[in-house]
Amino acid sequence: MECFRPNFFELHAKFEELYNEANTSIDEVAERILTLGARPLSSFAEYIETSIIEEAKKVKDPMVMVETVKSNLQTLLKIERETLEASSRSNDEGTSSLMSDYITSKEKVVWMLSAYLR
Repeated sequence: MECFRPNFFELHAKFEELYNEANTSIDEVAERILTLGARPLSSFAEYIETSIIEEAKKVKDPMVMVETVKSNLQTLLKIERETLEASSRSNDEGTSSLMSDYITSKEKVVWMLSAYLR
């Protein structure tokens, strides 16, 4: 079977973990935006329209998958750092705290994925 390659189960579990974390983060960010009195994005169409991360299609090579995830996380880190800077300038402690937690978590995952790719 094509999908059963070395480390398939490890990668599947890690990708599922990252997916679940992303779902939680999306909800937390939406709640933060609402708390601040704004309207968060609420549809996949809006997400796709505003995203700077390109959808990866038909990727079968595990190393390419890991590299793609790592690259996407690095893009998110850049956005989160920019958000952290803006929230710090605005004395928005809630957003700063949220971004700081996300940054710490993603930095560790990027480090782990980088180690996997070596």
